[in-house]
Amino acid sequence: MLNGLIRGPITKILTPPARGLLRLGVTPNMVTATGAFGAAASALILFPTGHLFGGTLTISAFILSDLVDGTMARISGKSSRWGALLDSTLDRVGDAAIFGGLLLYYAHHDQLLAVLAGVCLVSGGLVPYVKAKAESLGIACDGGIAERAERITTILVTTGLAGLGLPYVGAIGLWLIAVASIVTFGQRMAQVWRNDV
Repeated sequence: MLNGLIRGPITKILTPPARGLLRLGVTPNMVTATGAFGAAASALILFPTGHLFGGTLTISAFILSDLVDGTMARISGKSSRWGALLDSTLDRVGDAAIFGGLLLYYAHHDQLLAVLAGVCLVSGGLVPYVKAKAESLGIACDGGIAERAERITTILVTTGLAGLGLPYVGAIGLWLIAVASIVTFGQRMAQVWRNDV
């Protein structure tokens, strides 16, 4: 839902830099890989060492590439199945690193929040898996209350605020994402079941 609301306006903003990168010979897949590995490295280095706000800013900058690469692919006409697979796979890498970094941080500060980060990590892989598997079987599966855009936006905003001295906001964010992800998983499983009977 959030993805659909913000993608249009942000794409207009990112079109000029996307054209500039293409003129420099940068490919959409290069941007995809740089953004994903940059976000993953930032999350696994900065979050466990307690740099929650700085980590959030750095990760957010790298995640913007997820919008830039798609814009570049559309402008250049270089959209491909390989690019789509690479983008989706590296999204999972980045997401896992974010929650993995938080798990490592909270393992030394709050065991319950570490468990919640683990739940978010696992459910963050299950939610897109259900969709991908269902669609590979020819069954429509989409939506839910917490798609990737909602989950990542929520965790980055709340973790950033936790880094500014509001730790309870970070806890609220993890609770929200854990519960919403489980609900979304259930919604997608139910949708597949309904569409298959």
